[in-house]
Amino acid sequence: MKKRWLLPIFAAFMLFTATPDDQAEAASTDELKDIALQWKGTPYVYGGSSKNGTDCSGFTSKVFAELGVKLNRTSGGQYQQGTSVSKSNLQVGDLVFFNTSGSGVSHVGIYIGNGNMISAATSDGVTVDSINDPYYWGSRYIGAKRVAKLSDAEVKDAAIDFSVYASRAEVGNQLAKALKLDTSSTETGFSDVKSTHKYAGAIAAMKEEGIFTGDSNGKYNPSSPITRAQVALVLVKAFDLKQGNQKKSFSDVPDYAAEAVSILASNGITSGIGNGKFGSNDHVTLKQLEVFINRAAALK
Repeated sequence: MKKRWLLPIFAAFMLFTATPDDQAEAASTDELKDIALQWKGTPYVYGGSSKNGTDCSGFTSKVFAELGVKLNRTSGGQYQQGTSVSKSNLQVGDLVFFNTSGSGVSHVGIYIGNGNMISAATSDGVTVDSINDPYYWGSRYIGAKRVAKLSDAEVKDAAIDFSVYASRAEVGNQLAKALKLDTSSTETGFSDVKSTHKYAGAIAAMKEEGIFTGDSNGKYNPSSPITRAQVALVLVKAFDLKQGNQKKSFSDVPDYAAEAVSILASNGITSGIGNGKFGSNDHVTLKQLEVFINRAAALK
């Protein structure tokens, strides 16, 4: 039986605008970083532009191509595109250029924030380095170009550590595994989840099952955290849970999640966070998600 439910989303959205010569669809800094980091560890191959081997400009060209932005093939050519940006005003997604040969622009990377770039280096392949590295990159820095305007497409706490907390993409991934869903299709139908996203198959399966149907803008918001109240709604729908026999109530549950939280508690899936509270607005951790899913799956 198909399950239909729209998860409440509290997010604001901005558009991704490419340079005048290019037209790009909506995207975010998180999406760019996600795509770029999937290349990490790819070996360096001069003239290459695939995950079997790539050079620096082949890497940047491929990453931006997935966002709908066409870059010139060489680092020198890419340096001729976009708008110059000072080092103090760098933003995620800016191209950063270096003179590694002694004769002008010879290396390009993608700035990913906090003074770091990701690039295809001849020695280590695609790796993350500091652009201010005093032993190499710092003295070879030439400049930066903004070839597209990116902005955060999702409202979220910048301090969220996703090695501790669960993103919406991770929730979809873990549920797809627990439910043993077919994840072969990577066409998600969500405008902010491309078929190349590492969890595209799981997210597509979530939509097919009606567990996640997206927000009013057709977005899944894969890089946003998710609250415990929202996860309660997801779990009840995903596992088709019914009211159990255990009696427990909480003082901090919003009306929209009251029934779902009650069902979890009545089945022993949750006991709250103490002091009579469920922690409805707390972001769910990866450990909590694992416990919730394991307990819910055990009831099937």
